[in-house]
Amino acid sequence: MKRTARMGEPRGREMTATAPGTGHCDQLGTALREFRASAAVTARWGARLAQILSGGGRLLAAGNGGSAAQAQHLTAELVGRYRTDRPPFSAIALHADTSSTTAIANDYGVHEVFARQVRAHGRTGDVLVLLSTSGASANLLNAADAGRAAGLRVWALTGPAPNPLAAGSDETLSVEAPSTATVQELHLVAVHMLCAAFDAALDEGGRAHG
Repeated sequence: MKRTARMGEPRGREMTATAPGTGHCDQLGTALREFRASAAVTARWGARLAQILSGGGRLLAAGNGGSAAQAQHLTAELVGRYRTDRPPFSAIALHADTSSTTAIANDYGVHEVFARQVRAHGRTGDVLVLLSTSGASANLLNAADAGRAAGLRVWALTGPAPNPLAAGSDETLSVEAPSTATVQELHLVAVHMLCAAFDAALDEGGRAHG
């Protein structure tokens, strides 16, 4: 049934301006404009990751909650594809193995669920990407320590700096945004920017050897 507006109801732009969530969009837009300056970081990470994975290395990724979804999004883009067809590359989302994570949590504690997997799967020269809106999750801090000890490059995507995860990583891309939701949304932007840079580096390398 077609709904008609009643007397006094907002219309058009007035309705859009007052609808719930518009403030969030405004906040995201502001944060995104500032985030554009991070393109140099994701470009560098993408190019380096292309070198490592095309040389037989591996990417490990982890996060908690929404950040776990973002980490798994990254690994899916690398094992599958981002935009155009290309070979698959080794990328593992550590939280996705529920049997391992629950067994480790039960036997060693939640703070070890990622660190133990890093020690199992990581090799010198691999990359460990950790995502955290707070930058203070104990299981990610322990994973960063385990990664550095095993010779992995540890990259962190966090919320506002300074934070403990940024301090414990080799490189960090921190999102300056006031809400967790906006930080997570910009982490997804960063994931896509990294994948675009990764594919561009592979294309450039292919042309150089063609």
